[in-house]
Amino acid sequence: MKRAFILPTILIVITLWGLLSLGFWQLDRAAEKRAIEADIVAAQLSPAEFVPVNELVNKEHYQVLLRGHYDNDKQFIYDNQIVNSNAGYYVLTPFVLENQTAILVNRGFVSWYGNRDKLINTNIGKNITTIQVKLISPKERIKLKQQNASPIFPLLIQSLDLNQLSQLSGYSIVPMLAQLNVNAKHGFYRKWQPFYGSVDKHLGYALQWFLMAFVLGIIALRLLIKKSGK
Repeated sequence: MKRAFILPTILIVITLWGLLSLGFWQLDRAAEKRAIEADIVAAQLSPAEFVPVNELVNKEHYQVLLRGHYDNDKQFIYDNQIVNSNAGYYVLTPFVLENQTAILVNRGFVSWYGNRDKLINTNIGKNITTIQVKLISPKERIKLKQQNASPIFPLLIQSLDLNQLSQLSGYSIVPMLAQLNVNAKHGFYRKWQPFYGSVDKHLGYALQWFLMAFVLGIIALRLLIKKSGK
């Protein structure tokens, strides 16, 4: 092999190794995500049951039963939501569990219908009741500005900063969001999005890296044959 051909060969081999490594790494990621998704699907299919308050944070994606009462006077309007191409908001109502501990229950979506000056009637009773919800981990979109003045409820919010919402409401809020069951009373429009995993994405990336390695291998083989024929 000529010296002039050694360096390109080394570079091609290293590149092929890198592309194949990326492909197999994506396959490993897909296997990990597949296992996670299997656990999530199993959680979603589990029957709803009562869960101690201190275990709620470990029940993401589970259907659970909660016993307590709504606080009609401390509700939040979670603004800037889009559902079915309509702009609106979610109604988040504290559900008081025990010892000033509460969880925010997403009672559903309400469209603004082009009028941001008028809220829907969010009043709900304070009677002790049992509700069925699915627990999800809240995602904070933006930071809320600190609110120095006394809040006026229902309070318009742009993000789920649970620490600040705890301060505003006076409750110790469980760091989970409860989606009210679609068949439950006292809710609004609810069509919760099912969980979609990312296994296909990782498989697609793996295929992409393997195809690139295949093409590079074909090019390298043609160059090798061409050089050998001289």
